Amino acid sequence: MEGAELAGKILSTWLTLVLGFILLPSVFGVSLGISEIYMKILVKTLEWATIRIEKGTPKESTLKNSASVGIIQRDESPMEKGLSGLRGRDFELSDVFYFSKKGLEAIVEDEVTQRFSSEELVSWNLLTRTNVNFHYISLRLTMVWVLGVIVRYCVLLPLRVTLAFIGISLLVIGTTLVGQLPDSSLKNWLSELVHLTCCRICVRALSGTIHYHNKQHRPQKGGICVANHTSPIDVLILTTDGCYAMVGQVHGGLMGIIQRAMVKACPHVWFERSEMKDRHLVTKRLKEHIADKKKLPILIFPEGTCINNTSVMMFKKGSFEIGGTIHPVAIKYNPQFGDAFWNSSKYNMVSYLLRMMTSWAIVCDVWYMPPMTREDGEDAVQFANRVKSAIATQGGLTELPWDGGLKRAKVKDTFKEEQQKNYSKMIAGNGSLN
Repeated sequence: MEGAELAGKILSTWLTLVLGFILLPSVFGVSLGISEIYMKILVKTLEWATIRIEKGTPKESTLKNSASVGIIQRDESPMEKGLSGLRGRDFELSDVFYFSKKGLEAIVEDEVTQRFSSEELVSWNLLTRTNVNFHYISLRLTMVWVLGVIVRYCVLLPLRVTLAFIGISLLVIGTTLVGQLPDSSLKNWLSELVHLTCCRICVRALSGTIHYHNKQHRPQKGGICVANHTSPIDVLILTTDGCYAMVGQVHGGLMGIIQRAMVKACPHVWFERSEMKDRHLVTKRLKEHIADKKKLPILIFPEGTCINNTSVMMFKKGSFEIGGTIHPVAIKYNPQFGDAFWNSSKYNMVSYLLRMMTSWAIVCDVWYMPPMTREDGEDAVQFANRVKSAIATQGGLTELPWDGGLKRAKVKDTFKEEQQKNYSKMIAGNGSLN
């Protein structure tokens, strides 16, 4: 009995601390300053570790590490310019050297597939092994690493699991209860309150520190919010500062329970797997949603897959055929404190969440950008590329024309045929694409 009483007291004390210092501040959207103190200590610790590693790492390894960031100095000039110095008026055998060079560059350092793996860090963050394999530097640094493991797995992980469980439970229960109310302004207000509170709790379960910029450009009702996609928690990051109508496929299991509860309180747009293949049906439902200016803005990630926080890949044109106002948002994570990228081909959801909850923290910047509309004479593809360029520029990301679907699929024949057509035009036009 004494053991049970002691366990009960510990549990009640734990829940009281969680309620008083985390849950209640989340409801009111305030911070007690605990996370700020934690981040200051963390920054100082990582800066100290970086200095110790630099002192203990040979200069040869440092040079090797800096050189490995970019293996190849690429020539990004177009085909016409690249072949101009090698060919005459008609076909020349020397043209083969240009295509061989491009092929070898792609084999040695492919600019596409490397976007589907975690980005390398310049220095070890006491979590991840970088290009320079971490060796024993000093006893002091090793003790700090051991202490970090104890803190992350024995203190932060139980706290974060508790918060995540409470946040998800409140979301399911709260949206289910709010969904029983008749449609009214009170129901909408309560729905937004439940979504905001629960998302803030879940973000604090990851020790999230988010910096929002240009809040005057936050997406408005009746619009479409488009953002680059790095992680499933992108939704939590954005919903912490405002509510959105989600768009996605109906799932089973725990995710299905959450979806069914959420749609009762808020007009999210969920599709069955068979409906997702019908573009016209999807477009129709989205147009009906944005036609009602009282409904929350739709949140869409046009890349269709997670990219590793370094680049923005091709935006699917479907989101830009609907019409309405587009509200671009750029999201950029700081990998020094934790890797938010989800490599779905390597980690399942449980493994990914475990890695997230045992990271130091999730730190990111969110930039709201001025609304954009489709210009006269501009098709959906051109509009999508213009929005993508704006997001890449604002977030300091590399803009790539490739489809994110290449993570799991082969290059489409149309890409190969396009290069062949350009080359044939050059031959037919005696060295000019025109």
